[in-house]
Amino acid sequence: MDKDNEYKLPKKLNHFQKDLYIHLIDWKWKNITEEVGEYNNVKYDAFLPDIFKDKFPFLYPPILNTFNNHHVNFPFRIHIFFNHMASSQIANANLFLPILKNTNVDEILKHLKPDFKRIAKEFLDTGFRIEFWDEPYNNLNDKTKVSGTDSDIAIAYYNNDEELCLWLIEHKLAENEFTTCGGFTSKGNKSKNLCKKSFSEILKNKDLCYYHRVNKYKYWDITEKNKEFFPDHKNFKICPFKDGLNQLWRNQLLGLSIESDSRQPYKYVYFSVVRHPENTSLDESIKRYNNLINNNPKFSIFTSEDVLKAAENLNDSELNKWIKWYKKLYKIK
Repeated sequence: MDKDNEYKLPKKLNHFQKDLYIHLIDWKWKNITEEVGEYNNVKYDAFLPDIFKDKFPFLYPPILNTFNNHHVNFPFRIHIFFNHMASSQIANANLFLPILKNTNVDEILKHLKPDFKRIAKEFLDTGFRIEFWDEPYNNLNDKTKVSGTDSDIAIAYYNNDEELCLWLIEHKLAENEFTTCGGFTSKGNKSKNLCKKSFSEILKNKDLCYYHRVNKYKYWDITEKNKEFFPDHKNFKICPFKDGLNQLWRNQLLGLSIESDSRQPYKYVYFSVVRHPENTSLDESIKRYNNLINNNPKFSIFTSEDVLKAAENLNDSELNKWIKWYKKLYKIK
């Protein structure tokens, strides 16, 4: 890094975020452009200028056609920060698409998920979907064109017993927390004190929750049907899902609702979070969530470095090029 450079950065960044942002900006300047981008009329170096919209210049080049074709055939919402160098949506595609389109995909994913036998290519889009939700059923009743619960990627596979399963994965690159409760922060929520009610109190009267009372989301209905999944809720004096556990809860509910839905073909549905190996800001929420669910194996955590190591084992020339590229872009040792 050239220390003489002045970087246009957000003010509130932790050490890891600032370090990664500067690295990504340097990569952008070297490989794409030195032009600054904007967000809300404020200039930031980590954003790409509008002329690069829809070009995805920091997607791994060999997967660009796959990404675009997938978007056409299985439309999904492009995030508002897709043109930010630290976009988790783009990082997610960069991490998984090279593997999913490789002939050795089964051998790689077996290292990440012990029950994985082979990808179910006859489901979804040759076995995967980006920004997946239970379309068209919308069991959570929260999906709109601009919001709602989805997983960054879903992978259909057969387990060691030849049972069809679904693996939901949420990718976090530089975020310092999972998405928090929109009901709690909503300007329309005039009764924020109700969010101090406990898990048990809300199950007895779901209208205490803004999500249920106003939005008519099915989160607490599904939670009630699966309350044994959250056995240690008594350790939380107020609603466990007000802060960072909210997104983990909603993604888990998506999986649980699919698993119990007779219209869906999947025997088991699992949920995982993959994060940058140096992003430890998420650890506290992950720890609290694991405490809430008593380390249920339907939830797991791994890092992008774990994915790369699983691919490195094959010593495949095509994958080795991608691994080198990915490590350089996202500063993975």
